[in-house]
Amino acid sequence: MSDFKKLSEHIWASPQLTLDDVTEAKSRGFAMIVNNRPEGEADDQTPGAAIADAAAANGMAYRAIPITPGQFGEDQIAQLIDALESAEGPVLAYCRTGTRSTLLWSLAQAKSGMAVDDIAEAAASAGYDVGPVRPVLDMLAAQAGA
Repeated sequence: MSDFKKLSEHIWASPQLTLDDVTEAKSRGFAMIVNNRPEGEADDQTPGAAIADAAAANGMAYRAIPITPGQFGEDQIAQLIDALESAEGPVLAYCRTGTRSTLLWSLAQAKSGMAVDDIAEAAASAGYDVGPVRPVLDMLAAQAGA
């Protein structure tokens, strides 16, 4: 059973996907899958290549933007912004629990000028806490003029 959580109209977060989840994602209208989990993080994770192949077989785009816990960088933020801009429909991002995907989305939104309180509210509505990156969100939002 999938555990897709809506962050916005354009992106949802999820814990680790299975191949069945990819098929469900297609049936729910997702156009792209973003993998935020480094390969080999756990013995039980579905390999990214298998998710990429399943996404392609279902007509969805796939991007790998791996994040080691607590190691968010400017390049990863830029990659997610690019993925969201290029997606031809809703995006499903995943990692082990969905937290890193949510935090990366939060950072990308702050960099793009979304108000930090709105970001925090959207994440909380999906069951995630942006507290660990709140100072960086505030900084990015200030730089963006939000």
